[in-house]
Formats: sequence, C-alpha cells, structure tokens
Amino acid sequence: MAGRRLTPVFTENFAANLDTIRAFLGDEAAEAFTRLLDRLIDDLVPTLSQFPQSGRLFLAQPTGSLETRRALRRLQRLLLPGDDLREFILADHLVLYLIRDRSIVFLAIKHHRQLSFDLPRFWR
Repeated sequence: MAGRRLTPVFTENFAANLDTIRAFLGDEAAEAFTRLLDRLIDDLVPTLSQFPQSGRLFLAQPTGSLETRRALRRLQRLLLPGDDLREFILADHLVLYLIRDRSIVFLAIKHHRQLSFDLPRFWR
C-alpha cells in the first residue's frame, strides 16, 4: 500500500479527544499541546497517509481478560471486509486509526495516562 496516498479523515471523536487532551494537560501545558498538534499535522498525518501500515495491528494485541476478548469480537463484527484497524504511538499518545478503501480514518487519540478508548461510540 506504500506509495499510494490515502485521504485523511478525522472523526468528531478524534476532535473531541483532542479537546479532552487539552483539558487533561491543563493551561500550564499549552506548549505541549501545540507540539502535539504540530507533530500530528506535520509528521503523523503525512506519514500514515503514505505508509498507512506503519502502526501495529490493533486486533493482534494479546488480551488477558474474557471481557476484553468479548469486546474485541464485537468490534470485529463491526469492521467491513478489507478494514485494517491499527494503532500508532506518537510520543505520549496512542492514535487509533482505520484504513478503509482509499482513506485513513483517525478514530481516536489518547494520552497514555488517560483510561481507554470508547470504541462503541464509533459505530453508533
């Protein structure tokens, strides 16, 4: 897939996550938030648009609990054939994205100290 540029698409959830990260970091860390945005726009989006499989497969990660395995099975049923759900670590942040057709859909971003992704919200 390298060499073929995918169109980046940002979900409302991704934008809401950025707002949450800004609040999470607080006013004292405004510079850190600006650096995050710069890295997203200048580095991550162009890189993943050209090399979308740079992130690791989300569904291939080992799971320890029965609850997690059940949630992943429900998630797999929501994906379309050919969908590729991946995660990418960007400094202190984890980015969840989906490769679908000719698009790279940015689903979520979390600071590593935040709790978890709200996966059911993506497919309501």
